Amino acid sequence: MSYKSDIEIAQECTMLPIQQVADQLGVDPEQLELYGRYKAKLDIHAMKDMPRKAKLVLVTAISPTPAGEGKTTTSVGLADALNKVGKKSVVCLREPSLGPVFGVKGGAAGGGYAQVVPMEDINLLFTGDFHAIGIANNLLAAMLDNHIQQGNELNIDVRRITWKRVVDMNDRQLRHIVCGMGGKVNDVPREEGFDITVASEIMAILCLASDLMDLKQRLARIVVGYTRDDKPITAHDLKAEGAMTAVLKDAIKPNLVQTLEHTPAIIHGGPFANIAHGCNSIQATETALKLSEYTVTEAGFAADLGAEKFLDIKCRMAGFHPDAVVIVATVRALKYHGGVAKADLNQEHLEALEKGLPNLLQHVDNIKNVFGLPCVVAINAFPTDTDAELKLVEEKCREKGVNVRLSEVWAKGGEGGKALAEEVIRLCEEESSDSFLFSYELDDSIEDKLNAIATKIYHADGVELTAAAKKQVQQLTQLGFDKMPICMAKTQYSFSDDPAKLGAPRGFKITVREVKVNAGAGFLVAKTGDIMTMPGLPKVPAAERIDIDETGKITGLF
Repeated sequence: MSYKSDIEIAQECTMLPIQQVADQLGVDPEQLELYGRYKAKLDIHAMKDMPRKAKLVLVTAISPTPAGEGKTTTSVGLADALNKVGKKSVVCLREPSLGPVFGVKGGAAGGGYAQVVPMEDINLLFTGDFHAIGIANNLLAAMLDNHIQQGNELNIDVRRITWKRVVDMNDRQLRHIVCGMGGKVNDVPREEGFDITVASEIMAILCLASDLMDLKQRLARIVVGYTRDDKPITAHDLKAEGAMTAVLKDAIKPNLVQTLEHTPAIIHGGPFANIAHGCNSIQATETALKLSEYTVTEAGFAADLGAEKFLDIKCRMAGFHPDAVVIVATVRALKYHGGVAKADLNQEHLEALEKGLPNLLQHVDNIKNVFGLPCVVAINAFPTDTDAELKLVEEKCREKGVNVRLSEVWAKGGEGGKALAEEVIRLCEEESSDSFLFSYELDDSIEDKLNAIATKIYHADGVELTAAAKKQVQQLTQLGFDKMPICMAKTQYSFSDDPAKLGAPRGFKITVREVKVNAGAGFLVAKTGDIMTMPGLPKVPAAERIDIDETGKITGLF
């Protein structure tokens, strides 16, 4: 049996003009800034004083595997299904990064019959938000180097510059470079490096800012390096925040598009969850909460990364929390966690499934018992799933006091998500999220917060800080940055910092090799293991399959 590709399904969709999508939410035409017929930005200033009225549903997942989980697809299909059962819903997603689009992962607009459209625009340059973020970031870098070239009045130590340039591409060649070559007129030679745009502090700031002026104040607080006598240098010291905010004045506005079934979709911001905080913007979520009855949002990668950061960072800053959480899994991925090779995942293997189930159950336990939130497990259905396998997952989850619902949204769209939608509604209306807790308190020391995440969420034996990281923690504490939340940069493939440790490993410690402050974003970044902030392309990049014909029709994008 042959299946249509995601892009073929998306290109067959007859989209509604974006004004009609906005009409479903009661958005005045004056509050829309059109980007063609099918995309628009929303005027957040006009909606600033509207109250929140929606239930908030967070979609997260088990630790990812090559078998796939389908978190974004489930989020889109759930929003469609909620509309089908009579609840006015909006789905809030992140914007895809061009690095994964052209690399291994491909696009991030859902899949099958649960997609957001126009799929090609969303996966490529969209409304230019990422370009604006890159320009603002690199403007600050240029002003920093220019200040040094023009006499270095601030006494900046060129060996202790922490601000990197960015590009939205997987380009390992730029991880570590030397810049400023070519003699005195071409700046001061120094070591430099690039991060991918979605790992940048500007991306985090845009996603956490409450309005334009908060954005400007956060940009001013960015620490770009240190003086020769160990004092932090900020963007404000370089008089950069005004121009940076001007560049971002439109990028801060959320983008409105639609699903294949014309459910409103707000897509904005795109920090990675393994090296950044992994959530779409507070502006997008706030706007959806004001305009809908149910807001469905997703957090990147597994619950130990995206969901933890959504709850400990975003919810703490925004002052809201989910009414229910959906944890997405596939039978295939659980068998992979149990040791089955990718080529053999289509075969029934109950022993391997049972061996892999602890990964799912640990995520469930964290959401229920660490954060105190009601949840449901959504099994993203594959034709090869057997009744015995599905029954085993259901039984093990029921032992944890959590229901399981089959999600068939990839094949059936919203119709295939009705059972999941009904369970989500039940959780939101009948079970309380009033016992919500964070996994640590801001007043804890930096090391105590790191240990709390490691022991409560990863079930590690604690953290080990390298000598360099210990020195950084001491300095950050002395500078007064120790009361911030923690953004863990860790492999997405394991609860540990070793991607080869699948399932729910025990008897390990998390090695923290660097701790840095993102003072504008308002959190500390702890880098663990071998995690990198600039990915590379694979041997066969997805970009090799992407093409366009004389009519402008794009193929090979997925």
